Amino acid sequence: MTDIALILIDYQVALCDQGPLGRQPALAEQVAERGVLARAAAALSAARARGQYVVHVRLAFDPSYELRTNRSARFDAYPEAGAMLVGSPEAAFMDQVAPLITEPVVTKGGVDALIGTPLVEMLLGNGIRQVVLAGVATNLAVEATARHATDIGLGVTVLEDCCASFKGELHAFAVENLFPMFSSVSTTDAYFA
Repeated sequence: MTDIALILIDYQVALCDQGPLGRQPALAEQVAERGVLARAAAALSAARARGQYVVHVRLAFDPSYELRTNRSARFDAYPEAGAMLVGSPEAAFMDQVAPLITEPVVTKGGVDALIGTPLVEMLLGNGIRQVVLAGVATNLAVEATARHATDIGLGVTVLEDCCASFKGELHAFAVENLFPMFSSVSTTDAYFA
């Protein structure tokens, strides 16, 4: 095993699927248009082949919604609709990037994968010094996690072709203007070459 972890963020039916369980049609459209799931599956396969530590992160809630860490109005719709419950079909991972039984799954109650989860301790406990991030949405969960990871001393690489946002411009702005300030930006093919 290496000191590098691949962290896959929010590749879930509610966020990435264009079917009836999808809750974010604009995001799902960008995921499809950019071919994000195929690229994420390639990154996952390459990381597994290298023996890298792989963590799958999901947004999901317990029935009380008390583990919801983000109390902004944007998240109010989830408890009102009883949405994204742990174990529900909409909170499931997309098939292309589903975790193996041996790969940890971290459940978060907000945007940042490192807030309110054991992920920091998991990474440090496994000797991880570098994280490679892939996920949705680029300018939300991926950016928040990248900033936090940098601030706690981890090296960060974002696989931009494994990311999407609600609009192409939002993705491009994060990749071109924000990520370079606190992370490396790469593509799947370039990173795993």
